[in-house]
Amino acid sequence: MRVISGKFGKRSLRAVPGRLTRPTTDKVKESLFNMIGPYFDGGNFLDLFAGSGGVAIEAVSRGFNSATLVDKQYAAIKTINENIKLTREPERFNVYKMTAESALNKLSKNSISFDMVFLDPPYKQAKMINDLANLSKLKLLNPGALVICETDNNTVLADDVPNYQLIRQKEYGLTVVSIYKFMEDD
Repeated sequence: MRVISGKFGKRSLRAVPGRLTRPTTDKVKESLFNMIGPYFDGGNFLDLFAGSGGVAIEAVSRGFNSATLVDKQYAAIKTINENIKLTREPERFNVYKMTAESALNKLSKNSISFDMVFLDPPYKQAKMINDLANLSKLKLLNPGALVICETDNNTVLADDVPNYQLIRQKEYGLTVVSIYKFMEDD
């Protein structure tokens, strides 16, 4: 695993030990950022099931101002913090050890909103639709924000999720990436 491009490009990242996390492969990560725009000019990024932190670190490397990383596993948080040290810019990252639901509630009280969100929960839990609803309900998304959902090819996400427009979906072997654009209520 590595940072593919941008300011932190080519830096190797550590994986979370054990089998409780499934890191987004470099191939999927590179394709994902090519789909949504390879580089960015500011904004806030949220990775709600951060694992090793590789996707959020890639986002900041490519131009996001900051990233918030959430995971409930101690080993993941330890790995995230080690990987953030490799950037030499820890002030650009906020790390929370808690469940996704608790994190969304906490973030909503801090009046922070995001321009892009990455959702890659354990596939068997398939709770993304609830997370999408909570992101909207808690007003955590800026107008036009993108929400990227990574699933396996056995998980089917709806095309018509309230407050979102599915703008792209691509399969990478066993992995499917779905990109939704947040559409504010009128």
